[in-house]
Amino acid sequence: MHHLIHVVNELIENGISFHRLQENITIDRSDATGQLMSLLFGSFAEFERNLIRERTEAGQAATRARGRLGGRQQNLGRKKKK
Repeated sequence: MHHLIHVVNELIENGISFHRLQENITIDRSDATGQLMSLLFGSFAEFERNLIRERTEAGQAATRARGRLGGRQQNLGRKKKK
């Protein structure tokens, strides 16, 4: 998240505004409200990324507990297909 804040601050210093297309929101970090909004969006994005990572790790651990190593199944060789 620190990198995001750094990049957005550099954009603002160069006179470039930041517009989120998904939410159709323009964040003006020149005032306190804009700074708060950008920090909230960044925090929520980091939170969601961490949840995805935790779920992925839990799924991999469950797969290993069932005796599988994960990944795609091997393709059948020519001899096994016949």
